[in-house]
Amino acid sequence: MSERTPAPPEPATLLPAAPARPAHRDGNVLRWLAAYTSSLVGDSVYYMALAWAAARSGSPGQAGLVLAVGAVPRALLMLGGGVVADRFGPRRVVIGSDAARSLIILGMAATLLVTGPELWLLIVLALVFGAVDAVLLPALGALPPRLTGPGELARVQGLKGLGARVANIAGAPLGGLAVALGGTAATFAVAGVLFAASTALLVGVRIARLPGDDREAEEPPLRELADGLRYIRRHALLAPLMLVIAVGELGLAAPFNIGLTLLAKERGWGAAGMGWVVAAFGAGAGAASLLLSVRGRLPRAGLVLPVSLLGGATATGALAYTPSVALAAVAGAVVGLLAGLSGALCGALVQTATEPGRLGRVSAVSSLFTMGIAPLGYPLAGAATGAWGTTPVFLAGAAVCAMGAVIGLASGHLRRAELPRTP
Repeated sequence: MSERTPAPPEPATLLPAAPARPAHRDGNVLRWLAAYTSSLVGDSVYYMALAWAAARSGSPGQAGLVLAVGAVPRALLMLGGGVVADRFGPRRVVIGSDAARSLIILGMAATLLVTGPELWLLIVLALVFGAVDAVLLPALGALPPRLTGPGELARVQGLKGLGARVANIAGAPLGGLAVALGGTAATFAVAGVLFAASTALLVGVRIARLPGDDREAEEPPLRELADGLRYIRRHALLAPLMLVIAVGELGLAAPFNIGLTLLAKERGWGAAGMGWVVAAFGAGAGAASLLLSVRGRLPRAGLVLPVSLLGGATATGALAYTPSVALAAVAGAVVGLLAGLSGALCGALVQTATEPGRLGRVSAVSSLFTMGIAPLGYPLAGAATGAWGTTPVFLAGAAVCAMGAVIGLASGHLRRAELPRTP
């Protein structure tokens, strides 16, 4: 749809009718979920292999460089990946991307059998892998509406969250075991096999054809990208929703990805104490995913979203003042529960509010905010902690996150947004 055509007031009406069975009982959806989980476990194993190989072949600073360079193509190419997903279809792009990741990683495993993990080789691998991720992630966001009806999309988001929790639990031990038993080459091989398994499962997943799936690209890619950005800016629901995603993620990312490590060190909790807080956060997020997986839909989702985000911001600020590991774990569980709930509702609302032909580009913008821009706050958080301690960092993160909630509450279109019902 071009610039001169306004966004439809009820995008959900463009989506296919709801399936006969709920998503958590639909074999086709569960096949996709198994593929998604296998791919996430493969990600965890891949990053462990990359970190181990980089640590063996260079200094700590060089190892950090190897892990960081992969984020550059992901951030630079993410929006273009959304155009690719809309042009060629998300199923085709996801299958192709997972297959490419499998071949790349298995190729690296074979290379390491005849040569050492040279630093330049690892940097090239990280760059190529990040570029493929930039194409994969928007297509992943565009696929769920083609698997099930609009009334089941919140449940699918819950299932995705459960898959992520399983991957977090299984990925690190599996990667560590592979490193201990077979070394770096074997660990890369395990990751490649997991990506191949994901690809095989995806080939068997059936998808529905949505309006716009059969369109032929009539505009240059850059013009299609600009069209997608204009679509978001002019959309009454997506515009504030993207702001909520961007600001909320920016507020929570730094405290929980770097601030928590520094807080545990400052309070003398050690690695074990930090591990309890991280585990509690994961348990809270898992509970939110389980709630949506079982319930399937929450009424007044547009209002629940910013309210839960505001509660997560409050718990984040309180975490800075917890005197013990036990209280910090409680605060972490609350943040995980409320942030997990708001994040899943964001995903479901994006997928139901976006017209199918633009869902790849819209998902690319959302993924860019969560995986491309939010990490930019890490160095700032580290420098601020060194200058003023962890408490101001957590309070600042909580304030930014609360600002995202206020943006959501200030938008009447978002406050009144509802997820479709299953007939």
